[in-house]
Amino acid sequence: MSDTASSPPPPGGQVPAPVAEPVALPDLNGDLGALTLALVSAPSVSGAEAPLADAVQAALAAHTHLEVLRHGNTVVARTRLGRRDRVVVAGHLDTVPISPRTDNVPGSIESHENLESLESLEDLGGTGAQDGQGGQTVVWGRGSVDMKGGIAVGLQLAATLTAPRRDVTWVFYDNEEVTSDLNGLGLTLQAHPDWLEADFAVLGEPTGAQIEGGCNGTLRIYLTVHGTAAHSGRAWRGVNAVHAAAPIIERAANAPVREVEVDGLTYRESLSVVSIEAGVATNTIPDRCRIGVNYRFAPDLAADEALARALRILAGLPADGVEVPDGDAELPVITAGTGRVDVVVDDLSPAARPGLDSPLAAELVEAVRARGGGIGPKYGWTDVARFSAAGVPAVNLGPGDPVLCHTDDEHCPVDQIDSVASILRDWLA
Repeated sequence: MSDTASSPPPPGGQVPAPVAEPVALPDLNGDLGALTLALVSAPSVSGAEAPLADAVQAALAAHTHLEVLRHGNTVVARTRLGRRDRVVVAGHLDTVPISPRTDNVPGSIESHENLESLESLEDLGGTGAQDGQGGQTVVWGRGSVDMKGGIAVGLQLAATLTAPRRDVTWVFYDNEEVTSDLNGLGLTLQAHPDWLEADFAVLGEPTGAQIEGGCNGTLRIYLTVHGTAAHSGRAWRGVNAVHAAAPIIERAANAPVREVEVDGLTYRESLSVVSIEAGVATNTIPDRCRIGVNYRFAPDLAADEALARALRILAGLPADGVEVPDGDAELPVITAGTGRVDVVVDDLSPAARPGLDSPLAAELVEAVRARGGGIGPKYGWTDVARFSAAGVPAVNLGPGDPVLCHTDDEHCPVDQIDSVASILRDWLA
């Protein structure tokens, strides 16, 4: 779960991706825990997914009820039964780099004691699989949560649902954890939009076996404040760009936090400084300060509205009453230090509405609630936004605690993997 179309993390402290070797998957109709473990144990760091994509393609091609297609390292398998409805079930094959501290590939099957309940599950009104009642069998290792547990569910259902009551397009894509321009789902949507035409979509991102509707949008901008360099012993001869940036940082820290209800779900926003770069030496007044800011905005704002709102806040203007500039009208200008602050928009990914207003969504909600699950908003950004932009309503539903994504102790309860498989099987069969 990239949580945005972000740049790759810096290489320092990472375990290099293992040399790509052929991958063999077990019987797709077998134990889901064993299938998840096999997927975890097959390294597929972003950019090195080809062996796993090959294995997925080969495993699905053995099933004659599926038409199997491929674009790059994205594998698409679909039924063509002439059903009234078509749904997409999608998930990404790649992971973030292997941990240098735990070397969490290959994975393992473990028993974890006294797992804490997810706060998000409590918020959603469900109990989920993590109930804190003793030990649980989990798949441990990189990608178990994000999101090879969800991939295992998709593979097994694709292989075993030979005559679902609605046509299904199964998508297993690459490069979700890196920059947006490499995202396999996005590239496939561009190259073959007809492959992904559907009435509804489910993205298998980890949600604790709950439904998380839509997602917040994300804006990442860099602001460069200019000063004047000087010797720190004669600081008054310069303009300290870091000091000049302080009011901008303070505005971000004190930004009004909106909680917005959209189609029955309440989304919480955040605006945060996430990086600061400045200084060349300890005896030199910095003449440049670069600030990275991330704004997670609710689905009631279009992307351009979110940008205008963020800039108003950072400029010290009232945040409310945002008007989108017309024509050649300029966005709010920020000044600090020696003049105008340079603003670079590095990423602006739109939000997605919950996608719960269709009969297909209502049936899925019923299947989740039948197992004690609930419904809530997705605060981060996921690829449901790509489906939404393509006119396909979509939700997030997958096994695993999203808090464990990208952590050294990433692990996914097997009973949550089984639960998500049962929910989707009931919905599709």
